[in-house]
Amino acid sequence: MSLKGRLDEQIIEKITSLLEGLEFGTVQITVHDSQITQIERLEKYRFPLQAKTKPSQSTPPKSRY
Repeated sequence: MSLKGRLDEQIIEKITSLLEGLEFGTVQITVHDSQITQIERLEKYRFPLQAKTKPSQSTPPKSRY
């Protein structure tokens, strides 16, 4: 399959399937001598940060001893 000509339908379908459902991440296409040789998908999962609560100032810290 040459990039100079028409892309193979199978390759297009593979790239499309890798993009589906991808919220955060990358799809990397490796090309050698004008030919696609490798396709990689790296997906990242992001979680919302939760607010940290500060300990109450009215309670003195417990002794270790």
